[in-house]
Amino acid sequence: MAKIDDSVKKKVPELRFKGFTDDWEERKLGELGSVAMNRRIFKDQTSENEEVPFFKIGTFGSKPDAFISRELFEEYKLKYPYPEIGDILISASGSIGRTVVYQGEDEYFQDSNIVWLKHDDRLNNKFLKQFYSIVKWQGLEGSTIKRLYNKNILDTDISIPSTIEQNKIGMFFERLDDTIALHQRKLDLLKEQKKGYLQKMFPKNGSKIPELRFAGVADDWEEHKLGDYIIQYSEKTKQNNQYPVFTSSRNGLFFQKDYYKGNQIASEDNIGYNIVPRGYFTYRHMSDDLVFKFNINDLADYGIVSTLYPVFTTNEQLNSKYLQYQLNEGSEFRRFSLLQKQGGSRTYMYLNKLQNMILNIPKLEEQQKIGSFFQQLDETIALHQRKLDLLKEQKKGFLQKMFV
Repeated sequence: MAKIDDSVKKKVPELRFKGFTDDWEERKLGELGSVAMNRRIFKDQTSENEEVPFFKIGTFGSKPDAFISRELFEEYKLKYPYPEIGDILISASGSIGRTVVYQGEDEYFQDSNIVWLKHDDRLNNKFLKQFYSIVKWQGLEGSTIKRLYNKNILDTDISIPSTIEQNKIGMFFERLDDTIALHQRKLDLLKEQKKGYLQKMFPKNGSKIPELRFAGVADDWEEHKLGDYIIQYSEKTKQNNQYPVFTSSRNGLFFQKDYYKGNQIASEDNIGYNIVPRGYFTYRHMSDDLVFKFNINDLADYGIVSTLYPVFTTNEQLNSKYLQYQLNEGSEFRRFSLLQKQGGSRTYMYLNKLQNMILNIPKLEEQQKIGSFFQQLDETIALHQRKLDLLKEQKKGFLQKMFV
């Protein structure tokens, strides 16, 4: 690819394939085509178990929950507008501008809410798909209107190169999208595998042993009061900003300035905050949906959190990584937290309540193996997530530089 001189950036993109030098032409979508949609389908024409999927705006791009008969589908497909393979379907209400490429399946789509641009050969669909991902629809900027009308589509400006260059751009992004989709599938598979391991590597339904165990491990898990294994840490700050301020969230533990993108929202007077040494737990002791997240400080030797976040550690008989997975992912803690709900919408999990929890715990060797196994799995998931995020950022950069 070749970079373009600043003087011509308005008519050509910053980044182009070699061999292309012509200016891009500015058109309105209405000059290149017209808006098309399927014939209206009424509710009494649908059912839950007919032959042909009928996609409404709520199921567009996912699984259908309504169907029409084969007979009606064939009649309407013959008489009224119907997409061709490769046409880009657009959501015109709800989440405006979502797109799905029509692949040729027998499907029907809700009129006016799902539309497509019926265009001539001056436009390449692969190019058009990427344009839709960055388009600013005419008449919708700053608007509170939650509908994309035909006029909005037809009046929208588009800059286009030759069809040969469009095709090269479209193919480039199609390959990039395929790579992103592949990484997404790998990531989803890893997350599903983790979910399966969590179900099988912790006992359930009153059992004393899990379904899946490491070789050489045979002892029953034993019930213990958690308070016999965890130790509260009560040290508090004696001066402002004695240590970095942490945010303990459902996504993990962060330096607060990083979590809030450079801003620290904690009170400037943080004397009396709880200190969290490296390797110690902290968590928010209240929840509106019975979800609590137990985080371990692996960020700094010491950090501080609000007094709403208890701090504790484990004794030498309980592996901290094992306990973290048991509390965050296991079914026993979910059942226990449900029992703590006493009217109202908020559940409180004070440390003294947590210490009273009865938990099935294996021998230390098995704890260590379980904790290490899931830690490695999480690191693999995080690596794949970073790769996926990088690919998405790269695509965003290419879109900015390869379109006018």
